[in-house]
Amino acid sequence: MRRFIFNLVSVLFSAVKFGIMKLFHFHHFFYSGIQRFSPNTEVVIAEGGTIRLGRHVRAHRRSKLLAMDGGTLEIGSNTALGNGVSVNCMESIVIGEGVQIGPDTKIYDHDHDYRVPGGIGAGKFVTAPVTIGDNSWIGCNVIILRGTSIGKNCIVGAGSVLKGAYPAGSVIVQKRQTTVTVYPTGTEK
Repeated sequence: MRRFIFNLVSVLFSAVKFGIMKLFHFHHFFYSGIQRFSPNTEVVIAEGGTIRLGRHVRAHRRSKLLAMDGGTLEIGSNTALGNGVSVNCMESIVIGEGVQIGPDTKIYDHDHDYRVPGGIGAGKFVTAPVTIGDNSWIGCNVIILRGTSIGKNCIVGAGSVLKGAYPAGSVIVQKRQTTVTVYPTGTEK
């Protein structure tokens, strides 16, 4: 019963929040159907950014969607964002339908351009589109960088850092090696 009430509150909150956002960002915010966003999920449209949400998109606590500098963020129907997911868009991020994104995943389509005069303090960015194919599953704490294309039906292992193209049906895991060295303390006999 408690879960039902929380979900109902989230749906009602989303309807009110998105209705208000539509008033202020008429040509830059689009959604259809019922959305279920946690009350403390941030949705930010700045400097000509655009956000398009499919039907039944869910975003859990502390998630943040940001479209700025003319960037377009599209999230397909029946997609779920776990706790603390951050999606930051300055050019184009397209997340397909039925995608599941684990907690604390970060998705960026831009990097600071450190090569310009003034370095990163100049506030210039290099951008490249990001796409995530339908029915993909992104594990927790994944970082997806600019220029990444993940095909349909992919699985990305927890803690992975992705940049580049990954074909449909891939299982992407970044293995790490743990090395333990025990140094003598002089007390062993």
